Amino acid sequence: MNDFKIRRMTVIAMISAIAYVLMVMVRIPVVMFLKYEPKDIIIVIGGFIYGPMAAFVASLLVSFVEFFTVSDTGVIGLIMNVLSTCSFACTAAFVYKAYKNIKGAVTGLVIGTIVMCGMMLLWNYLITPLYMNVPRQEVAKLLLPAILPFNLLKGTLNSVITFLIYKPVVKALRRAKLVATTENSSPEKRNIGVVVVALLLFVTCILAIFAFRGII
Repeated sequence: MNDFKIRRMTVIAMISAIAYVLMVMVRIPVVMFLKYEPKDIIIVIGGFIYGPMAAFVASLLVSFVEFFTVSDTGVIGLIMNVLSTCSFACTAAFVYKAYKNIKGAVTGLVIGTIVMCGMMLLWNYLITPLYMNVPRQEVAKLLLPAILPFNLLKGTLNSVITFLIYKPVVKALRRAKLVATTENSSPEKRNIGVVVVALLLFVTCILAIFAFRGII
């Protein structure tokens, strides 16, 4: 195992641990069962450093550890956490990987927020009735007045904070020799994170068509 892989594994492990700690320490109720947690900030920073695959791995790690420790939403919460974080962090990391400048970072964060909001509208429509044990029509009434504003707020906060702290975090990691000066430009051999997000988007689009036609 070369030095790059060791550093990457170390940084991803650190990012996952910090994201988990932040999630435990900062859980702010916003509306209904929805809570704001800043873990996505740390995960998308990892994605900016190492690409969408790193964001995907960190998303899974944090969501599974949360599920087995502090989660009170069970398997449904686990699924929604993975969907939300991956749609935001992996999308933003994918765009930033293609355009590694300030414009690319801002564009990636904006697109990530939009993708997350769209996906969570549909997935809440599909899954939340199972969690709340209410008819789907009742959940549909909450999508625009509650769920959409929550995800917009969450995505905007995470984007702004990520934009402000990304460079200082990377500089600190470089001083600690965990991230090399040219690490950001290292290509990924397997863009599994991109494939996963593309698959989620595809499934979401298919389900959206079914929902629009009243099949589900």
